[in-house]
Amino acid sequence: MRRPALTCCSLLLGLLLPVVAGAAELYRYVDDKGTTVLSRQGVPPEFIAKGYEVLNDQGRVVKVIPPAPSAEEMKRLLADKARASTDAQLLRLYSTPEDVDRARERKLSELDGLIGVARGNLQSVRTQQANLQSQAADHERAGRAVPAHLLAQIDNQKAEQERLNSDIERYQAARKEADSSFDADRDRLAELLNRRQ
Repeated sequence: MRRPALTCCSLLLGLLLPVVAGAAELYRYVDDKGTTVLSRQGVPPEFIAKGYEVLNDQGRVVKVIPPAPSAEEMKRLLADKARASTDAQLLRLYSTPEDVDRARERKLSELDGLIGVARGNLQSVRTQQANLQSQAADHERAGRAVPAHLLAQIDNQKAEQERLNSDIERYQAARKEADSSFDADRDRLAELLNRRQ
């Protein structure tokens, strides 16, 4: 009969020890008046961001919680993290600066192809518009009204030309941006590879 009671007491003591040990912890922080405060209840939420220390029952520091970073420090930390991620991706993509050059050539060639196709389409649309305008002129010379469907087709050709011109400008801007981006990637890769040596 005594054995179950002893086991029960042991379990109860085992459960209470962490509570008692936790209660022995002290928290040291600085309040808004600049006063150092020791507390067993913990650190009030408004002072947590300033950082604090956890002390054991002998008054020794067992844990230091540093202050939260300022907005400027946080911005710098995030920028450093983003830079490290970009660098890691760059090293995964390319082994040498020449790999960057080959990727640039492929990308620029692809964009040049798109520009060429858009220019070819633009020339074709201009030719179609010229033919439609010639038909409209024939109607006017003959003293007839230009059919509405013919005027609509001419307007459609003009709108298509504007769209194609816009596409060409977009492809040219993308080409310029890609060229600049590959330059930056090549320089950064060379820098990272030099650091490894």
